[in-house]
Amino acid sequence: MALSPKLGPEQAAANMADIAPRFTPQEALIEANRCLFCFDAPCIQACPTGIDIPSFIQKIATGNPTGSARTILSANILGASCARVCPTSVLCEGACVVLDREGKAVQIGRLQRYATDHVYDNKIQVLKPAAKKSGKKIAVLGGGPAGLGCAAELAQLGHDVTIFEKKPQGGGLNTYGIAYYKMPPQVSLAEVELVKSLGVQFKYGVEVGKDVQIADLEKQFDAIFVGLGLGRGHQMNIPGENLPEVVQALDFIETLHTAPLHKVAVGARVAVIGGGNTAIDAVTQAKRLGAEKAMLIYRRTEAEMSAYDFEQELAKRDGCEFVLNAAPVEVVADCNGHVAGLKLARTKVVNGKAEIIPGQEWVEPVDMIIKAIGEPKQVELLKRLFPKLELDKRGAIVYDKQTGATNIAKVFAGGDCANGGREVVNAVGEGKKAARGIHAMFANQKVVGPIQDSRLGVKTAPVGSGLDNPIRVPELEKQYEAAGH
Repeated sequence: MALSPKLGPEQAAANMADIAPRFTPQEALIEANRCLFCFDAPCIQACPTGIDIPSFIQKIATGNPTGSARTILSANILGASCARVCPTSVLCEGACVVLDREGKAVQIGRLQRYATDHVYDNKIQVLKPAAKKSGKKIAVLGGGPAGLGCAAELAQLGHDVTIFEKKPQGGGLNTYGIAYYKMPPQVSLAEVELVKSLGVQFKYGVEVGKDVQIADLEKQFDAIFVGLGLGRGHQMNIPGENLPEVVQALDFIETLHTAPLHKVAVGARVAVIGGGNTAIDAVTQAKRLGAEKAMLIYRRTEAEMSAYDFEQELAKRDGCEFVLNAAPVEVVADCNGHVAGLKLARTKVVNGKAEIIPGQEWVEPVDMIIKAIGEPKQVELLKRLFPKLELDKRGAIVYDKQTGATNIAKVFAGGDCANGGREVVNAVGEGKKAARGIHAMFANQKVVGPIQDSRLGVKTAPVGSGLDNPIRVPELEKQYEAAGH
């Protein structure tokens, strides 16, 4: 049976509504005043982009949400989306001093959303293009969080940046791959517009290696940043996997961002394969789109799932079922070639590996299967684009963690294609690091100053990059100010 939409427009919109609505001004004021405004705040150290969290919260407490947003966006150009999708409980809020004192952290993420929503809703421009240009040109491959983070930082330091993106819109997974109830695509697209306002050029529908060649980019640009992300999903390699109702999780999630919610087709009985956060997003959205039964199938125990605990709890509250210690072995078809069931086998862990228990198999009746078993590294693409680029044994780019530099001169990297797949905020932070590495390279200087800063209040100075002639943090600050800020 072909899949079909299950809900009308109003019910679909209600089911996919924001799970964490923004604070009212009064709520924001009360929450902001819970902050202790620590001098050497652990929450800053826990933020991969180094937002000065006490500073932005204090501005909210004193009635200055515009200044608060400026502090946030100066450090993290994707501060609005990170406010919604960051796992704050294991980052900034997990490090909050108030959590130890009161048992509940300051709600940093929701305060961050309050401030950034204020400037976006009121069309307040808190960041400006650089007044002085360096004459240097950088090509950024990929318009996702890493590419946007790198491009915005470079533009504010006075460099000309062009982003090459094969999709029709920028933002990467923020635009196409985040659960709709966490963040609709409009939030990400507004951030893309902010990056454009800094002078960054975007070339959409351009696939590097096909529509434009690396050799040409090397001639036209002074540096290249590689932020190409990961592939579209691993295969299960079982019989029946190619049936029409077996889809990749990111493809399923993308349909929610590119079509009206009430027109998104979903099965009546949906099985999602995997135990990560993407699997949770997929199974929860399937249920919210009207699936009668939505099951998450995972080969290990719940404790071994990589999905965050709060994500798992959300899926359970929505009525999703967890089928644990089970692995798919065959997709069962009906007489018309459509999905009718999923044959599962019970598993046990032997020497750290999940193995199938012989004779313990059963068929679960389903009409849609969503694969969320991880995204592959783009090894073939990277080798084709940069034959000399060093990759690790996982297939990720080998890069300097402080500067983004690779083994190829003038080629830098960051985000999922380099770190193997982490959070949005990590990708933005790595884009910033690469931008500073590129900036220092142009001056033939060494980066000693951090990336864990907000440019307005640097507190630390970790190790450098191995480039010649050290450049200290204050010197970076002076150059930023000289660029017109």
